Amino acid sequence: MRIAYSNLACPEWSIEEVFAKAVQFGFDGVEIRLLDGEVISPELDRDVQQRLKRLAVDSGVEMVGIGASTKFATADEGERRQNVKELLQYIELAARLEVPFVRTFGGTFRADHLSDAQAVAYVADALAQVAPRAEALGVAVLLETHDDFSHSSLVRDVVSQVGSSAIGALWDTHHPYRMGETVVETFENLNETLRHVHLKDARRVGDGWQLVAFNQGEVPVREIVQTLVAHGYDGVLCIEWERKWHPEIEAAETALPKHLAILQDYLANLE
Repeated sequence: MRIAYSNLACPEWSIEEVFAKAVQFGFDGVEIRLLDGEVISPELDRDVQQRLKRLAVDSGVEMVGIGASTKFATADEGERRQNVKELLQYIELAARLEVPFVRTFGGTFRADHLSDAQAVAYVADALAQVAPRAEALGVAVLLETHDDFSHSSLVRDVVSQVGSSAIGALWDTHHPYRMGETVVETFENLNETLRHVHLKDARRVGDGWQLVAFNQGEVPVREIVQTLVAHGYDGVLCIEWERKWHPEIEAAETALPKHLAILQDYLANLE
């Protein structure tokens, strides 16, 4: 099973360092969320695109995905339309970079008093609009268990409503767990369309959660990996150490090899 890391872990690294460190530490791939410390834009010029492709080829490290911030769970039709346009730009970029998927969010909707059914319908409609182009280009669009779509049943319902081979699920392992879901429940909801997994651990601190290394928190990361292996998951396991958003956590230079070693140990003892 291939192991990657999201470069949210290392906002201080250039993109050249991101690939070099992947080689140094022994990662198979990187998920591109940042470019030289800032969220990657869908409007990269050709020189930057060639720079990324050359780095991937020269290093032998795969670009496993691109993280977009698009979201659609809103009654504002103009906002949804703008996000559809942006997601289409990311799909085109992924195709040019030969990256297999683009991640999207569903968004937040409970504060706006939308029902689950309304939110699912809005997101499904938006993804149905981009699905034909994604299919044509061979790029998947993956809806993440995140924000108010942390309940995996909502992600399942969206993907089911769209009914396209280009639309799948991304399991961020922290968020369904903090919503009270068991590993079995989340896996059963996502299994048929699961394409990618973000692994992280965290523990409750007051009313929130603090990111911690594997084995130091409450998220059953080992059980999740065991479940994936047992059911033949053949996608990427991506370590998502979100130092870009949480600068107080351990630096990537030490955190990434630590997480990789733990994950490799899990896999060695399961296979």
